[in-house]
Amino acid sequence: MISIVVADDHEVVRSGYAALLDTQADFAVAGTATDGVEAVELCRAHRPDVVLMDVRMPNMDGIEATRRIDGPRVLILTTFDLDEYVYDALRAGASGFLLKDVTAERLFDAVRVIAAGEALLAPTVTRRLIGEFSRLRPQPRPPELTMLTPRETEVLRLVAEGLSNPEIGRRLVVTEETVKTHVSRMLGKLGLRDRTQAVVAAYESGLVVPRSEHR
Repeated sequence: MISIVVADDHEVVRSGYAALLDTQADFAVAGTATDGVEAVELCRAHRPDVVLMDVRMPNMDGIEATRRIDGPRVLILTTFDLDEYVYDALRAGASGFLLKDVTAERLFDAVRVIAAGEALLAPTVTRRLIGEFSRLRPQPRPPELTMLTPRETEVLRLVAEGLSNPEIGRRLVVTEETVKTHVSRMLGKLGLRDRTQAVVAAYESGLVVPRSEHR
């Protein structure tokens, strides 16, 4: 069973998602929250696998709540893809985001992907969002990047380009298990939670240049 918490300050949205998720045999809604404070408290009490998190909520927004949640994977819900709040939530540790007009099947698939420990990286949306805001708000290259081996740096670059582990393995002519080892070590050295944060770090540091700059 995949345990889920839904956090949204609009009752119709919150109850609607909860009811929809409850239709799946492998999902269990552990609770719903009206703001970030309640979301953090529910996560401490129930230790869910996944949190569906709205960004703009009273008392504590979804960005701060994401930053404070340790363990559960966070899936951001938003009405607008190129949203600076979503970008900040990804930087805070969210594993991905979905637009609120998502289809039911896409929502179910996303929850299962997140619960399995994968990052939800929509090639045409998430990377465009990260690329745009990292271009507008460049960050200094973190010194931790110097700790990466050349192969780990290359793996980080390929992760940022949206390649899966099997695709990276084929590109580098190594096994998928070897790629997983490189990814794990890379995340550990950089102190990152998952692949989404790795993509953010790669763009912000300039290791990967947003495509818009090539035009």
